Parts: sequence; C-alpha cells; structure tokens
Amino acid sequence: MGFARLARPANLPTAAADILAGVAITLFLEHIEVLSFLKGNSISVIVLVFSSIALYAGGVVFNDVFDAELDAIERPERAIPSGLIPKREAVYFGIILMALGIGLAFFCNMLAGVISVLLTIAILTYDAYFKQFGFSGPLNMGICRGLNLLLGMSIVSEISNWYIALVPVIYIFAITLISRGEVHGNNKKHIVWAGVLYAIVIVTLTFIVIQQTDEVLVLTPFLLLFSFLIFSPLFKAYKENSPKNIKKAVISGVLSLVVMNACWVAGFSSWYLALAVLLLLPISMLLSKLFAVT
Repeated sequence: MGFARLARPANLPTAAADILAGVAITLFLEHIEVLSFLKGNSISVIVLVFSSIALYAGGVVFNDVFDAELDAIERPERAIPSGLIPKREAVYFGIILMALGIGLAFFCNMLAGVISVLLTIAILTYDAYFKQFGFSGPLNMGICRGLNLLLGMSIVSEISNWYIALVPVIYIFAITLISRGEVHGNNKKHIVWAGVLYAIVIVTLTFIVIQQTDEVLVLTPFLLLFSFLIFSPLFKAYKENSPKNIKKAVISGVLSLVVMNACWVAGFSSWYLALAVLLLLPISMLLSKLFAVT
C-alpha cells in the first residue's frame, strides 16, 4: 500500500490517455486507418502505455523523495515522512520505474526511446530543482506532459505537427499555477491566469481540430464536458480562495486530462474511441477516493 501511495494511482490513467491521444493524432496525420493499425500493432500501443505509466509513477516517487523534508512539515501524511516507506527504498522504487519506462519505450522503437529519455530528464530536473521557481517550474512540468503526448505520437517512428504537444504544456502550466496555493490558499492572481490559460487551451485545441479535420461536431460534446470540469471548480476556488477549494481545482484539472485527451481522439479519430478513452475518467475518480492525487 505504501508504494502504491507513492505512485499516485489515480493519476496514472491520465498518462495512459496521453499515449492513446498521441496515437490517434499521429495515425490521422499519417493517413493510417486506426482499427487496421491496432490489429497488427496493439502490442506496441500497450507497451507505450505502460512505458508512460512507469515514467509518470517514477516521477511522482522522486517528487516525494526530493520533497521529503518539506513534506515532513506540510504533508506529514505522505508515505516517506510518515515512515511508511523508507526514503532509500523509495529511491530504488523510482529508479526501477524509470528504467522500466525507458526500456519499454526503446522496445517499441528508437524514437520513442529517445523521447522517453528526454521525458525522464525533464521529470527529474523538475523534481530536483525547477519546481521551486514561479515560471520555470510550471513550464518544466508542462514540458513533461507535452513530451508524454509526443511519446504516443512516436508510435509510427516519426512525428509530424509536433506543435500539438504545446497544448498540454499550456494546460499543465495552468494547473501548476493553481497548485501554488494548495497548502496556504490566497492565490487568486494565479487562478485568474490559470483561467486565461484554460481558455487558450480550449480555443487552440478547437482550432487545431478544425484546421486538420472536419470532426468539430464530434468534438463539441467532449469539449463542453472538459470545459465544465475544469472551470467549475476553478470559479469556486476563486470565489472562496481556501486550500480546500484550491486542492479540488487542482485535482479536477489533473483528472480532466483524460477528458482533454478524449477531445483529441474525438477530433482526430472517432466518437466511440474517444468514449473508450473517456472511460478512464471514472477509474481515475475511483482511485482518487483511495489515493492522493496531489
């Protein structure tokens, strides 16, 4: 149970959703029929999904390793400061997860392996250093999520339209800004900026889909759900700027990554595959009742 708490199980379906969205995007851009591709390459997709999950889990483990002293003051219930998992064992666990993630990516193809190494570097530099900074910290975290989408897009050993990965960079930047008030509250300025960035994400995602496909009607219901899930708790956190409401806004933002990825699949593939990705959301929500998200 202690190692599970370290790995943040509720967040892991969001990493899987990144991969599935990246696969859908790149197959459309390369004019490859999805179902035909999956019949012959389903193992590669599964391998990339587990690579992403392992890298994400390793990242949050090292986050707690580097934050152990601060968590002893601010979040003593976490696995390391509570004594549930010794810090040395957590380090070993994180190394195993990172190595597994990189190994699985290289097993898929060389490009995926290279991206997994870059992703690992981005994760560790955030955990160890950049998280303390007001701008570079959120940017670094966003880059991690953008690289994760690129990891999914690497399924065919090449990537076109890489700029699509900038959308999750902006989105995660917004969530990280919100989280800056999770312990002490009083972050209305950050919440306003997060709201602006959320709006930019929605507009940009819609524009990209319209530019590349004719599936805007299929996209619309997923986009409306996404907008509701991220803005509703954000408004509440602004109205009552308490740590409790801020934490709810952060959790909703993180879990709604699944819905954002369903939007990509709806726009670049089909509604039924987007619905399949969306089914990861209740799994995340259920796990969030059992394990911490932040």
